[in-house]
Amino acid sequence: MEFWSRWSSHQMRDGRIFLLFFVLFSLSFTSPVAAGDGGKVSLALYYESLCPYSANFIVNYLADIFDNGLIDIVDLDLIPFGNARVNANGTITCQHGPYECLLNTIEACAINSWPDLNEHFKFIYCIESLVLKQKYQEWESCFVTTGLNSEAVSDCFYSGYGKELELLYAAKTDSLQPPHKYVPWVVVNGKPLYDDYENFEAEVCKAYVGEPPKTCKRLTVTTAKEKEAARAHHVSLVDNNVIEVVALTAET
Repeated sequence: MEFWSRWSSHQMRDGRIFLLFFVLFSLSFTSPVAAGDGGKVSLALYYESLCPYSANFIVNYLADIFDNGLIDIVDLDLIPFGNARVNANGTITCQHGPYECLLNTIEACAINSWPDLNEHFKFIYCIESLVLKQKYQEWESCFVTTGLNSEAVSDCFYSGYGKELELLYAAKTDSLQPPHKYVPWVVVNGKPLYDDYENFEAEVCKAYVGEPPKTCKRLTVTTAKEKEAARAHHVSLVDNNVIEVVALTAET
């Protein structure tokens, strides 16, 4: 595992510099916008790579919109940071340990390296599928599975730019109003769905102004009583205790 062995040997040398990046990013963010570009519905997913509930949502729910046509009315934004946090010394603590910090950064680099949603989503989908199978340490196989070149992601990660992206996502997550309570945290047109996130397709259809795709006709927003009966609370709560301090520093 080249990425893991090289990454785990790095020492945190520039914590104060990266902390400054985080502060600047935080100052640049306001609350999420209320609607997507071009009349589309804004759909944002705040998640963390090794959260089983985030992985399940991406693989078994979110992926459906690429097949049923709902993606045509959605402006999808993926934010791989979740319940992690930036510490005073510039390190990042991840809820599920150091490997989650690595994969959060890899997925951030994928989003940046391949701006085309179809490309970076299929790569993230591949990784999260491995998470569900508890084979996430085989994530590098996703370059082969998707046919995407690893060079851009590798350059992003080892140049240190991946850490800057994670600080950007940290600031974006911290700017949420109301603040997120757990992951996956799904936001439609600036409004969080809380633990009803699996019903996001119906909420997207409800929010769309215009002629909706055919798939919307089979979707209805559930009543409060139905929601209460269906809730399973499949989320990873924000953990205020320090689990493990991880230095996301790459050699430059």
